[in-house]
Amino acid sequence: MSKGTPDYQDADLVLRVYEMRRESVIRASRDAFNGKFWPTNYEDVKAVASPGHELNAAYRQLGTYWEMVYGLVRHGIVNPEYFMETNGEGIFMYAKVEPYLEQLRKDFNPTILRNTEWVAKETERGRMLIELFRARVQKALESKK
Repeated sequence: MSKGTPDYQDADLVLRVYEMRRESVIRASRDAFNGKFWPTNYEDVKAVASPGHELNAAYRQLGTYWEMVYGLVRHGIVNPEYFMETNGEGIFMYAKVEPYLEQLRKDFNPTILRNTEWVAKETERGRMLIELFRARVQKALESKK
């Protein structure tokens, strides 16, 4: 069930999510993962999902962070379209692993990025962003060849 018109509680949640994104550990994780992780095959994704990889902590930090906040959307706690206006970055992470997601779920956890997948497919803004981010990821990967 989706929440109707955004209200004060929606605004408060959006601001809290923004404040959490500014925290130093998650900021460092965002910078590292968004800038350094460009998987070209499943082995790249599997490696980052495995303990010991230099980006594993960033992967876990961002994955669990976005799953938590996108769960607010998926479960109707916050107005979906209002929330997604300023919280699309998790879909960028999703776009990077999406081609390998089925295997990732088989090998590691069947629920990985379920809330993120939901907002990417079930919200208007999410559908727009996943297309945008797929194209950005593709362009970045092509430039690295």
